[in-house]
Amino acid sequence: MARVGRKRMHCNNKELHHKYKTKRRMKDLDQIQEDLRPENKARLLNQELEEDLPGLGQFYCVECSKYFVDEQARRVHRRSREHKRRLRDLKDPAYTQKEAEAAAGLTTDSRRSGAEPPMSVGPMSLLAIKQQNEQKAAFVSANKKTKMEIE
Repeated sequence: MARVGRKRMHCNNKELHHKYKTKRRMKDLDQIQEDLRPENKARLLNQELEEDLPGLGQFYCVECSKYFVDEQARRVHRRSREHKRRLRDLKDPAYTQKEAEAAAGLTTDSRRSGAEPPMSVGPMSLLAIKQQNEQKAAFVSANKKTKMEIE
C-alpha cells in the first residue's frame, strides 16, 4: 500500500510567517536607549499592576524590553546569552539620522566654509571617529606641504 500524500499548507504561507515575525518583534536599540534614561527607566520598573501583561507587569527587563512571569524567570534571563548580547549591543551609541545620511553620501549642509561643526560631548560613533581621523590626516599632510615649501 502506498503512502498518501498530504498538503503542507504551513510551508509557504507568507501570512503565517508574517504573523509570527511581528508577534516576536521587539524594540530597536535606539528605542531601548531612550528607555534606559533615568526618568524612563524608573517609570518602566515601577509600573502599575496590569492584568494583560505577564507577571502583572511587575517583572520587566528594560534592556531587552520583555516582561516575565516572576523574579526567578527574570533572573534566569539576565544570565542568558541573549541578554548579555543585548547589553553588549547597547554599549555602542545609536546612530543618528545625520550620521546615516552622511554615510550614504547625502549632505544637508549648505555652508561654503570647510569648517566642520564641533563634535558632541559623549561617546563617539564609528563614523564620527573616522571623520575625526580623516581631518587629522588632512591637517598633517597640509603641514608637511608647507614645510616642504619653506625649505
